[in-house]
Amino acid sequence: MNNSRANAKMFNFLLQQTINRIHPLSGVDFEAFSALLKPFSAKRKEVLTELGTVEKYLYFVTEGLQRVYYLDEQNREATILFTYAGNFGGVLDSMMNQSPSRFYYETLSPSTFLRVSFQQVEQLAQTNPNIELLLRKGMAGALSGLMERLVEIQCFSSEEKFKQLLQRSPHILQLVPHKYLANYIGIDASNFSKLVNSVRI
Repeated sequence: MNNSRANAKMFNFLLQQTINRIHPLSGVDFEAFSALLKPFSAKRKEVLTELGTVEKYLYFVTEGLQRVYYLDEQNREATILFTYAGNFGGVLDSMMNQSPSRFYYETLSPSTFLRVSFQQVEQLAQTNPNIELLLRKGMAGALSGLMERLVEIQCFSSEEKFKQLLQRSPHILQLVPHKYLANYIGIDASNFSKLVNSVRI
């Protein structure tokens, strides 16, 4: 088996694992969905979705690290979330509402994806109740994560935010450059090493 076929098989297995955690599909339904996804790659620090543009794609990350971030009028960044292998990515609210994005979706390392256009997903969901349920449960999970994040932002100390992040993603320190983790938590990058040293991992 050549490398491209081996990679395709591995990526398909990763996709199926992720889907099974959201809403398991029958073999036929999984094939119908996975057949729509096409390989896509991007270089490091490439912006896939710009502010003000409508998100066209649902991404499934197979390799690399990405983030969704907000940029205000004073050029201050706020990292909203990270995506990496085994995650769906993109600016989901822009995609689902077909409205201009308020955020950027950017690669932090060379990245590979499987991606599908929103129009294709929507057409399949209209004719396949299981795909519609997969999307609905996926969005419900994303909303639940957002609500938890809002509680953290409003109620938790920097140390508590960091501990919660490590509980959700124990390997995050090895994946994400510390300056982006500092931004995600909401502290100055120069204080991040102090935070790491003060928290028992």
